Amino acid sequence: MLTNNKKWWKPFAGPLAAIVLGLVIGAVLMIITGTNPIIGYAALLRGSFGSGINFSETLIYVNPLIFTGLSIAVAYNAGLFNIGAEGQIIVGMLASAFFGYKFADLPRVLHIPLTLFAGMGAGALWASVPGYLKAKFGVHEVVNSIMMNYVALHLSHYLVTGPLQDPNTTLPYSPDIAPSARLWRFMSRFGEQYRVNTGILIAIVAAVFTYWLLYKTTTGFEIRAVGFNPDASKYAGMNTSSAMAKAMLISGALSGLAGAVQVMGIQFKFLDLFGFEGFGFDGIAVALVAKNNPIGILASAFLFGTLQRGSQTMQALAGVPKETIGIVQAAIIFIVAAEGMWQGWLPGLDKIKALVTGEKEADV
Repeated sequence: MLTNNKKWWKPFAGPLAAIVLGLVIGAVLMIITGTNPIIGYAALLRGSFGSGINFSETLIYVNPLIFTGLSIAVAYNAGLFNIGAEGQIIVGMLASAFFGYKFADLPRVLHIPLTLFAGMGAGALWASVPGYLKAKFGVHEVVNSIMMNYVALHLSHYLVTGPLQDPNTTLPYSPDIAPSARLWRFMSRFGEQYRVNTGILIAIVAAVFTYWLLYKTTTGFEIRAVGFNPDASKYAGMNTSSAMAKAMLISGALSGLAGAVQVMGIQFKFLDLFGFEGFGFDGIAVALVAKNNPIGILASAFLFGTLQRGSQTMQALAGVPKETIGIVQAAIIFIVAAEGMWQGWLPGLDKIKALVTGEKEADV
């Protein structure tokens, strides 16, 4: 008799093992460079969670990673690699900054949703270009989305040094958005203002919505079916081109939302970018470690945000170079990406796995 002993946590066993191994590699590097890893990781935790301000700043790092991780995951579920999230963030920031100061007379209850949707719409529009070219002509989305990143970067530079520049300064940034377009920031019991804002709640809602969309709706089923096997999906009567286009639009909207929240909750204006901030590219790692699961992305983004924030304190308090955390992150990503190798190729691993999980090698 066949039995199904599959446990809910099994898909996450590989990423969890990768995280542990990555931290071990980081500890070894600290020992080699003459630093006590216990002191180093204690400094990391202190920098991330040691005070209300530190925890607030950690969530500032986590917030955009949730959006971009979700963005990458949606596209990947359709068999697409949206490497253009960075450009979509930029245009989302531009659009939300413009709507944030241009419609200053609107009441808060209308202005905040309008500014958010402006960022989402701009991101979706930017992603629609590689999405349309892929769906209509089969042009590879990676090349097009990379080029769209640089178009967004240089377009934003032109706008904030010209038409959208704050008239009261010669510096390259837009006017401040109106208070009615700003997200509410959380306050401590002592009245100290933290930068963390309701954008983190929007990110959590976005993760839940994305999970519902992918796994509980017909549109999500079509997206995942096309990503799994486009030929079989087409044979089954699905419009594969439409599913790909929808996935890219949703993916771009999520990245644009990351840009909108950044402007509305943190910067309150669009600041000229001299290079990419990296959230779009880091979102790839977040989605990879989470196995493109929207709920898993919440935990993955929290991990990477913690490492990024804590690395600053590690350097200041323990003398551990920030690059050490970069190596830890790279190790985690590499181990997760190579999961197929160490699961299926290394001899004897199936027996070890069976001992750990308490399963037989073959369920009969």
